[in-house]
Amino acid sequence: MENKWFLSMILDEFRSGKINLEKTHKLLEKLDIQCSYVHVKSIFKDNDRLKQGKITIEEFRSIYRIITHREEIVEIFNTYSGNRKLLFENNLVQFLIQEQYILDMNKTIAFEIIKKYEPIEEVKKAHQMSFEGFIRYMGSSECLIFKPDCGRVYQDMSHPLNDYFISSSHNTYLISDQLLGPSDLWGYVSALVKGCRCLEIDCWDGSQNEPIVYHGYTLTSKLLFKTVIQAIHKYAFLTSDYPVVLSLENHCSPSQQEVMADTLQSVFGDTLLSDILDDFPDKLPSPEALKYKILVKNKKIGTLKETHDRKGSNKHGQVEECEEIYQVDETEGSEALAGSENNPGRGTEIITAGLPLFTKRKVKVAMALSDLVIYTKAEKFRSFQHSRQYQQFNESSSIGETEARKLLKLRAHEFVLHTMRFITRIYPKATRTDSSNFNPQEFWNIGCQMVALNFQTPGLPMDLQNGKFLDNGGSGYILKPQFLRDNKTEFNPNKPPKQSDPVTLTIRLISGTQLPPSSHSSSNKADTLVVLELFGVPNDQTKQQTRVIKRNAFSPRWNETFTFIIQVPELALMRFVVESQNLIAGNEFLGQYTLPVLSMNKGYRRVPLYSKMGESLEPASLFVYVWLVLRCCALDLVPCNYTDIFMSVYEIDLQSNGIQSPYL
Repeated sequence: MENKWFLSMILDEFRSGKINLEKTHKLLEKLDIQCSYVHVKSIFKDNDRLKQGKITIEEFRSIYRIITHREEIVEIFNTYSGNRKLLFENNLVQFLIQEQYILDMNKTIAFEIIKKYEPIEEVKKAHQMSFEGFIRYMGSSECLIFKPDCGRVYQDMSHPLNDYFISSSHNTYLISDQLLGPSDLWGYVSALVKGCRCLEIDCWDGSQNEPIVYHGYTLTSKLLFKTVIQAIHKYAFLTSDYPVVLSLENHCSPSQQEVMADTLQSVFGDTLLSDILDDFPDKLPSPEALKYKILVKNKKIGTLKETHDRKGSNKHGQVEECEEIYQVDETEGSEALAGSENNPGRGTEIITAGLPLFTKRKVKVAMALSDLVIYTKAEKFRSFQHSRQYQQFNESSSIGETEARKLLKLRAHEFVLHTMRFITRIYPKATRTDSSNFNPQEFWNIGCQMVALNFQTPGLPMDLQNGKFLDNGGSGYILKPQFLRDNKTEFNPNKPPKQSDPVTLTIRLISGTQLPPSSHSSSNKADTLVVLELFGVPNDQTKQQTRVIKRNAFSPRWNETFTFIIQVPELALMRFVVESQNLIAGNEFLGQYTLPVLSMNKGYRRVPLYSKMGESLEPASLFVYVWLVLRCCALDLVPCNYTDIFMSVYEIDLQSNGIQSPYL
């Protein structure tokens, strides 16, 4: 039956004789088989027996089988198929429950899967699945390692803003380095498309009373503030409905601050939040309440009530002076030295009463811009004690990575209590002129909401950023774990948790398929290995790796099992990294995929791979089997039906009915 179907699909292509490489590739795509051209080319060459650049129908059949009939998939199919030719409906149900942990599976749902993936009509009508249908199902999005429920907004979005991790970028306008590179609108567009919810805009006085955006005192190119705002308006809610925060590093004179205010109001209109949502707020509103809203983060004069009372009045020419504190710290760059939130003024005074040193200066703020700041008033961080006594709920601070890392090491628990109450933004130090990034995990561990990275720079930090914010529908907002929201929390990421619900994560790394070849290979070869890296609190961070499979990027098989005991799974990320071994120059990166541990599907799963630049490398992927065992299921950070991933809730006997999974 499969042979008849196969011939019916390809016969027309061979009526005029043999076919070349290009037609072979197109015919494979017609059969719904995703193929990497470089691998098809190599396999084509091996099967072109006469070396004429064309193949017969039998040679094409051989190529097709090499690509699709993977031994590891055949073994699983044969385990559940009584006759090793077909899966009956009840066989498929059994497989989906016992191996894929789809506990609410029934014959009706199984038949929907058959209808979707089975290409042979006679088999489909008989409510059966051939191997052709099975390989198409196993290669589909339904078998990805990332839990589908996490691909939608499933978390409670009614908490205050400070209860969320917020996807944030640093110097968003830059698309290269920090000193000479270009400023470009693409920086804002690409960040928003990736779900970023906090953008940075460095504002300076421009000619003809038009504010400009660039990295001050450098040779980076300049953008008009107006065009930046127009680009943000166009793309702000393309990926996510939830609020966008504009973090202004404002160096403009009062007159150009008024121009900024006019631009913000005229371009954004009603989407710009310019008044309080409640009469007497004492906590930040929720992402849900702020849907489709733009928030301005900047220096502010007066109280929210005073702002509310001035609503609708003419503020043209109204300028107020305020005293601002700046930290003297050469390592943290312009945001610490020049004041990230407003223009430097006069009357500088050095405060030497203690370390770190601060300068006090007067700054001028246009009332028109000040009154657009509601729930994200910028305030310099001085100390945890000062914040406890004086910081208001709507005030947020930016802290350089160097100072933040010192506080993390010395006063981690106080840091957790601080971020529980106030939005805290972490930004890169000034010495990162190449736009490199720090590891954001260490600051997520203490609950920092806005960990701002240079989105233009690929590498490990951005892999973690992209992986973490896959969760909750890619909305750019992720509800922090309960222990980072509870004002009585005793959590300290530097110490083993007193009360822990550890996860045992076991991953059977079975194989890879159509992996990118090494750049040093003239064909499709690589000496492949996989590194499994766990990120989270310090006690959880570890990595393990497979053995090397020589000269095989097309179908390496490892069949190796790795186990991780994770004390704080709510903060843990798993990163799969595929490399080609190079003993002289160091291993060559081929692809990676990162996701939250609690967003991992159980069972046989496909791990898609992405390039260093974050581009999909489909059909390159890893094939794994995942177990996830949790002692307690009282987590509020996963979809309500997530209990099906925890084996302590529902222990499945894989020996039942005489069936044993081939990869257990």
